[in-house]
Parts: sequence; C-alpha cells; structure tokens
Amino acid sequence: MTKQAEGVDERPARGRGRRPADEVRADVFRVVGQILLKEGIVDLTFERVARLSGVSKTTLYKWWPSKGALALDGYFHAVEETLAFEDTGDIRADLTSQLRAFARIMTCTPAGRVVTELIGQSQTDEDLAVAFRSLYSSERRRLAGERLLRAQAQGQIRDEVDVQVLVDQLWGAVYQRMLVPDEPVTDEFVLALVSNLFNGITPSPGPP
Repeated sequence: MTKQAEGVDERPARGRGRRPADEVRADVFRVVGQILLKEGIVDLTFERVARLSGVSKTTLYKWWPSKGALALDGYFHAVEETLAFEDTGDIRADLTSQLRAFARIMTCTPAGRVVTELIGQSQTDEDLAVAFRSLYSSERRRLAGERLLRAQAQGQIRDEVDVQVLVDQLWGAVYQRMLVPDEPVTDEFVLALVSNLFNGITPSPGPP
C-alpha cells in the first residue's frame, strides 16, 4: 500500500544509531493518532505502526502489551492538545468551548467509536481498564476539576458545590449518548447541558 493510500504520514528514513526514547514514542503516537482519528481502531496493528513509524515491533510490544493499550496511549496524545481546558476567566464560556471540542471529536471523527470500543474492551481486560482510568479518564477529570475549582475560588460557582459531580453531569451525559445512542450528541445538546447547569431547571419565582 502506498503512503498516499495509507493516509498516514510515514517517517522518512534516517541514518543508523539509537534514537532517544522520547523521539521514538513521539513517532509512535503520531502514527497511532493519525490512524485512529482517520480510520478507527479496526485497522490498527502492531505491524502497521512499526512500518509507518520506523519503530520495531519488539520495542512496541515492550512498551504496549496489547493493541488496546497502544490505541489508548496514542488516542490520548492525539486529542490532548485539542481537549486542553482553556481558562479565559469565564467558566461558562470555557465549559461550553471544551464540551463543544469534545463533542466534535467524538462525533466528527472515528475517535468516538475508538473510545466506546476501548471502554467495552476494558470490561474484560483489567490491564486496559487500569490504563484507561489512569491515563485517560482520571486525567480528563483532573483537568476539568482543576478548572472548576479555580472558578469556585473566583466566586463563579457556589462554595458547597462538588465540582466532580459537575464533571459527571456534563461529560457523563455525553458518554451516555455515545454508549446508548438513543439520541445524538449535537451542538444543541451541548448548549442545553451548559444552560441547564447554569440557569437551573426550576421556574423563576414570580413577583411577590
């Protein structure tokens, strides 16, 4: 298959000599991320990643014991920058921006299918389950929680509010629609989540 047919940027050949581990990992993450975001997890193989990244299969298996572990690590690094949590000083705007970016990745690229497949595989693969929690879900919760805590300290969220529950309310609702697709994840849905959170769902009190 040609480089164009692969749809993945192949690393140019280079001279002999051992490369730094960080550089090797960066090449693997680049290739895995491109495959996952363009095609999904089905065609991800150690052989293909080794060929396109210039990294031996022996090295790949040493660092990632399974296809799921390799996919998870590559996926996390592929979306890390896109899903970085901004801090503009306006928590409502920042939540809306981050949830929209998350929803776009989940619905407009194969990444949504990748995540649901990894969640499914982690139910029977304890190593993958541990990796998913430590590398992806816990990290995403930490970033969101830190941003919400800063907003709380600035008086934008009431002191008694548990910010981790807010994380579950917002991102958990998106995952629910991904895993049980009775309804789509749309931009209108994201805006409604944020609006319901900040505006509440009880009627405003009438005039005295």
